[in-house]
Amino acid sequence: MSDIIASPSTRRMALEKGVDIDARARELGRKTMGPEDLGASAPAMPAGDTSYWDVDHAAYGPVTHEPMSRFAQVAARNLGAANALIPQVTHHDRADMTGIEALRRAWKQDAQARGIKLTALAFHVMALAQTLRAFPRFNASLSPDGKTLTLKEYVHIGIAVDTPHGLMVPVIRDADQKGLWALSAEITDLAARAQARKIKPDEMGGASMTISNLGGIGGTAFTPIVNPPELAILGITRTEIVTIWDGDTPRPVPMTPLDLSYDHRAINGADAARFMSHMTQVIKDPRRMMV
Repeated sequence: MSDIIASPSTRRMALEKGVDIDARARELGRKTMGPEDLGASAPAMPAGDTSYWDVDHAAYGPVTHEPMSRFAQVAARNLGAANALIPQVTHHDRADMTGIEALRRAWKQDAQARGIKLTALAFHVMALAQTLRAFPRFNASLSPDGKTLTLKEYVHIGIAVDTPHGLMVPVIRDADQKGLWALSAEITDLAARAQARKIKPDEMGGASMTISNLGGIGGTAFTPIVNPPELAILGITRTEIVTIWDGDTPRPVPMTPLDLSYDHRAINGADAARFMSHMTQVIKDPRRMMV
């Protein structure tokens, strides 16, 4: 039996192309062989070909199989295509949440009387909607051929919801025209119906930009994948206490990390930096949102 280590797909490739894998290994002085070691006789791997991932994992130990849901399969194809076709860059920033946390405490009883949970996410949605109005190039979509930018007169915000049956992105329509209480109620309603799989198809398309919020789970930063035909996506992770120096005086400040991934074909780094600088200033002074 051969003592050369090679995956089943590599051996199959060698067999199909008439390559003696043991002889090639001796020629290279190798004990481990991969597709790239089969030389000129090996076929070029076409873009998108994942046949070399087809490994018999059970050969290495016990395994079980879990089928991907149809919904998850569609999402996986879309995410794979988006990540492969769009040149994406992620700009990382953070926002001072002192003012928002103060308002949430001050308005807690009012929120309870309304039967609403006033979350930080509602403020983020409002801040993003206003920032999209200030930077219309982000509230746009690029044509498939990359030649035309469609600027949108509306501001719709997608909210990525983690559910047992896969990621769903219901959309808040005309978010820039809604107040804080209305946004809070709609976020709660959409998230609950997404968990129950009661979101209608016409409630899941046409977003200006999507928010992927991991703040309730954790993390300090991540790189969300742009959801085409949108040009950007905003990631949010858990608020942390950061020491900010006010002259010679240290001051603990609650800061929320923000991650903006964007399509570099239509948006450059300076655009993204200005966009995030504006949004963090809106978040820092949340009463500006109410005007």
